[in-house]
Amino acid sequence: MVTIREVKFAIAGAIAAAFGFIIALIWKDIIIGIMKLAGLWQEGGPTDWGAAGIAIVVGIVITVISVFGILFISKWGGIEKK
Repeated sequence: MVTIREVKFAIAGAIAAAFGFIIALIWKDIIIGIMKLAGLWQEGGPTDWGAAGIAIVVGIVITVISVFGILFISKWGGIEKK
């Protein structure tokens, strides 16, 4: 029989992983955009360095929000630090 604690643990792990994927995808786009502006990539990303700066700030904000989300959901699901 599956307990409520096990279900919460599984849900918390899945949501924490989703937050991690969001962080990774945001920073992937930012890095590719900066590489495009530097002439090292062909397509995608911001059109100028001002837009790249805004993208970096947005990436930092999303990262901080996601980290707090991971901490909150981990505490809710009973995931312990090792």
